Amino acid sequence: MKRNLLIILTCFFVLTNCSLNDDNNSDDTVVFTTWHLTNVTGGLAGVDDTFDLKTIIWIFDGNNSVITVVNNNTDDTKVDGLDSGTYDFSIITEGDDEFLVVENNEMGLLTTTTTQSYLEIDENSTSEGDVADGFIYTFKKVLEVQE
Repeated sequence: MKRNLLIILTCFFVLTNCSLNDDNNSDDTVVFTTWHLTNVTGGLAGVDDTFDLKTIIWIFDGNNSVITVVNNNTDDTKVDGLDSGTYDFSIITEGDDEFLVVENNEMGLLTTTTTQSYLEIDENSTSEGDVADGFIYTFKKVLEVQE
């Protein structure tokens, strides 16, 4: 459980931190880590909405416990989670599971792949127990280089 929490928190801290190139030259290359919403499934109607990278981006700032969302989805028929903005977040730990809370509303169970390249938020699993007809949000980690 502590290993999973450490992995999740590390991901969150890394998301808004940057790393400068180790070279001692004047190259100011910066690498940013962002999470891109790629798919939403579930719900009462059984949606399966797919998004291109850079359409919806979540940036977790673990130092300040905020998520910055850039939502460029213009298709109102697709379920896309949070609107653009900055939101407070926290993590609830129950046993081996971690649950994301955004603006005091529990979103669901957090799961990452072993390579930590994908993040999933499952609204069907909460710290209070399972619910029906929630959505599952799948994110892909993207490293972006700015020079």
